[in-house]
Amino acid sequence: MSWGTELWDQFDNLEKHTQWGIDVLEKFIKFVKERTEIELSYAKQLRNLSKKYQPKKNSKEEEEYRYTSARAFLATLNEMNDYAGQHEVISENMTSLITGELTRYVQELKQERKSHFHDGRKAQQHIETCWKQLEASKRRFERDCKEADRAQQYFEKMDADINVTKADVEKARQQAQLRHQMAEDSKAEYSSTLQKFNSEQHDHYYTHIPHIFQKIQEMEERRIVRIGESMKTFAEVDRQVIPIIGKCLDEITKAAESIDHKNDSQLVIEAFKSGFEPPGDVEFEDFTQPMKRTVSESSLSNSRGDGKSEPKFGGKSKGKLWPFIKKNKPPPPPPASASPSAVPNGPQSPKQQKEPLSHRFNEFMTSKPKIHCFRSLKRGLSLKLGAGPEDFSNLPPEQRRKKLQQKVDELNKDIQKEMDQRDALTKMKDVYIKNPQMGDAASVDHRLAELGQNIEKLRLEVQKFEGWLAEVEGRLSMRTEARRQSGLYEAQNTSAVNSCAQDRESSPDGSYTEEQSQETEMKVPATDFDDEFDDEEPLPTIGTCKALYTFEGQNEGTISVAEGEMLYVIEEDKGDGWTRIRRNEDEEGYVPTSYVEVYLDKNAKDVYKSLEKISE
Repeated sequence: MSWGTELWDQFDNLEKHTQWGIDVLEKFIKFVKERTEIELSYAKQLRNLSKKYQPKKNSKEEEEYRYTSARAFLATLNEMNDYAGQHEVISENMTSLITGELTRYVQELKQERKSHFHDGRKAQQHIETCWKQLEASKRRFERDCKEADRAQQYFEKMDADINVTKADVEKARQQAQLRHQMAEDSKAEYSSTLQKFNSEQHDHYYTHIPHIFQKIQEMEERRIVRIGESMKTFAEVDRQVIPIIGKCLDEITKAAESIDHKNDSQLVIEAFKSGFEPPGDVEFEDFTQPMKRTVSESSLSNSRGDGKSEPKFGGKSKGKLWPFIKKNKPPPPPPASASPSAVPNGPQSPKQQKEPLSHRFNEFMTSKPKIHCFRSLKRGLSLKLGAGPEDFSNLPPEQRRKKLQQKVDELNKDIQKEMDQRDALTKMKDVYIKNPQMGDAASVDHRLAELGQNIEKLRLEVQKFEGWLAEVEGRLSMRTEARRQSGLYEAQNTSAVNSCAQDRESSPDGSYTEEQSQETEMKVPATDFDDEFDDEEPLPTIGTCKALYTFEGQNEGTISVAEGEMLYVIEEDKGDGWTRIRRNEDEEGYVPTSYVEVYLDKNAKDVYKSLEKISE
């Protein structure tokens, strides 16, 4: 089956068909090119989607990814990024293996087709030229034959006419012979031309055209095979990335299976556990016996004021006052124009001074039903104020311990980095000493000294934070021990209260004496109610201040400061000339307002206005 023998007369149709084949190939190239663009666009959109939901550095979202569900989501985002990468691979492979190769092949195919059809047209032009020569020879032979016939007829007519001279007859005879000779020559030429044309025509239709058409057929078959191979490559490129895409999907499934709801629940506890105990039962207040309440309060004040009660378990070293007893404020300072030496040191009655906002707020907070509600409010307001102290004393115990531990770990990492740099520089210095041509050993001494100083500073910081951490862990363990021991006294407390009730019932007037109340009060150990006030968080800082002069705090409630010292402000001046400040968690008190330069936080004023309204 050959186009040369079967389609010898379909030159034009073959030309149209081969052009259609090239058009199909170019259409497939365009299809693949658009597919690669779609793959690139899809990959780009997937990457943008993955990037959009990636956690931002140094943000709150980054902390949330410690949960297994969030980590699984992060793993899904990373796998989708790899998934997008595979679509980029598809696009690249299709571009290089299909689009690029076929584009070059189409150019070669066009050149080959043009060459073959050029040869075909040349062969057709040759046979057409031979045919024209044959036709010209034929017409000339036909013309010469007619001319010879006319010359013969003229000769015969002249020869039959008796009136014509012999010379005219001879001339007519010679003319007739000449025409017959020309006809014979034309006949011979026509015969030769005809034989030549038949030979050329035979070669044209049985040799040249079949050979050209065979080449065109082979070209077309190669085009068909090539487009088939390209389609296979089109599918194979997708098939090659299927295992990797499957691995991406397997990793997403594995990440989903790694989600641990129990672990996430435990992380929530670790993240938000404050270390405080839930509030105890609200005590019953019997308003039917005013005398009973009065005696109870006086015994309570006496026992606390005389310091005869048993020490509380797990008490803090801060020495916080009993909530119902106000803290004396120091005497008013001299006016702002007075010198630092003019500050009085004598005590002054607290009744003559305006009660500070924090005292009124603490007094308001001492009501047992309100203490837990307003402690949450106070903690929220403290967080709203922004930056806290360096030792994280503004946080609940458990959260403070975690922050301190985190800080210690960060400092240890920094120390390790500095030590690694120091070791590297030390080795470099040794190399320079052994090989002076490589560098000057003294050039690294300055850097080594800096690293040593940095390491020493970081170690001091670690010691400071480890001290605070040990203090917090000690308090947490002491509070746990206190709660355990308080449970041992619960039965004794119950029996003591029952004993008091029996004594009152046995009294003729149904009352009891102050001594009995005091005795019962002395037997009751520290309760959770006491711990509620010992665990009370310090007042939030509302700004900072700088000491302008040295102040020796000798009165109760004051604190000594040195000139130039930076401290935290926890209560601003209420018009009495005193500002309450804090040095650290255990040291706070009042200093004359004229002795410090105060820098209040803008948000703190609004918060304390709301606190003042609540306390009123």
